[in-house]
Amino acid sequence: MCDTFLATPSFTGTGSMIFGKNSDREPNEAQALLRVPARSGESEVKCTYISVPGVKQTQEVILSKPFQMWGAEMGANSSGVVIGNEAVFTKIPFEKKNQGLTGMDLLRLALERGTNAESAREIILQFLEQFGQDACGGYGNSSFYYHNSFLIADSKDAFVLETAGKFWAWKKIDGFYSISNGLTLEDNFDEIHPKAIEFALKKGWVQKGEIFSFRKSFSDSFFTFFSKCKLRRARTFFMGEERKGNFSPLAAMEILRQEGEPHLKKSFYPSSSDMGSVCLHATGPITPNGTTGSFVAELKTEVSKNRFWFTGTSIPAISLFIPTGFPGTTFLEKNFEQPGAMLDTSLWWTHEKFYREIQKFYPFAKSVVEAKISKLENEWFDELKTLEGAKSFSGALDVLSERAARTALQEYRFWNAGLLNELRKKGPKKTFTPFYNLQWSSWNSKVGINVS
Repeated sequence: MCDTFLATPSFTGTGSMIFGKNSDREPNEAQALLRVPARSGESEVKCTYISVPGVKQTQEVILSKPFQMWGAEMGANSSGVVIGNEAVFTKIPFEKKNQGLTGMDLLRLALERGTNAESAREIILQFLEQFGQDACGGYGNSSFYYHNSFLIADSKDAFVLETAGKFWAWKKIDGFYSISNGLTLEDNFDEIHPKAIEFALKKGWVQKGEIFSFRKSFSDSFFTFFSKCKLRRARTFFMGEERKGNFSPLAAMEILRQEGEPHLKKSFYPSSSDMGSVCLHATGPITPNGTTGSFVAELKTEVSKNRFWFTGTSIPAISLFIPTGFPGTTFLEKNFEQPGAMLDTSLWWTHEKFYREIQKFYPFAKSVVEAKISKLENEWFDELKTLEGAKSFSGALDVLSERAARTALQEYRFWNAGLLNELRKKGPKKTFTPFYNLQWSSWNSKVGINVS
């Protein structure tokens, strides 16, 4: 499951558009950070399951994506467009033949080809109409099919786009808006698929004379309820509204790091997480997913001044947000190791091993690393402020980004070495339920992690 939100310039109080997303997926599904340079002359593009026609020119993009997929959970392009998607559960059935595009495919295609938020939205609609969404979105779960909703933004405009099969509705956003794993648009859409209402009437999902609601008509109530999307959406919305007029990238990161019940003083343990947690911890069948990557963007009227932060790791509450921008070299495959299916030395797996080692004394370990995270992130924010006056902001930002990525990896390596030994000695331990231990033992065994 996932949570995505944005705050438009009228809300932030700074003139910037702020965007944030947590990507929640299976715990062993590593999430890669990948920068893809602009390409030209492609006749076709191989997506996750099918190929689609190419275009003369694509744009440079930075993606946070499941390691094995072509598409991405979230990302940005060099024109200043950002997109995040959400799984939504609807009444429209799937053929389950993998002859369509995943929501992640639609997102990446829109980023590579869209020059602003409006054109990115229209690109998604064009591909949706032509190819549909009959594509598995799961990793180990090969029966996990879902439709998608999107938040799409540039520095001026922002849209929520929600789909059910090939049907859709969208609305332009002003203020703070968040989406989770359920449809949100009622009759307040700006545009809707020309045959959506007629289709819903034929199916009996809306009655003649009744006010049409896209959400009510197309939502699958069972899966939508158990995703706890209403609860998580309410939490992100409340935390956003509290900061109206003073909403910053740091505020967005704070929302993405929220665990368990907001403002609850008692110590939070991963074993107590449920689907209502924004920073999600996987526990088993009822909560099978965890946050595997996070993203924050600040979009300014001058595209070259845009700033983006990616964790490239799971659990943002104990992760560093790495600054980056365009153009650049950070996260290119040739100089940045991409994670695979098993434990390796990549950024994602190095951090992941630490997280799995500290679960039994998570509150204590978190209190220690939070200070380290705050120190480094504040240093990077201070440097970004200094760089804004530089003649070559993008070049200087790329140097900072490369250094920050290396620093993050080095920090996580240290956490797995000396710091982990110190934490084991001092950290109080909690007795977990046998099922929780058994579930994580299974997940760890599959990827070659031995938790001591």
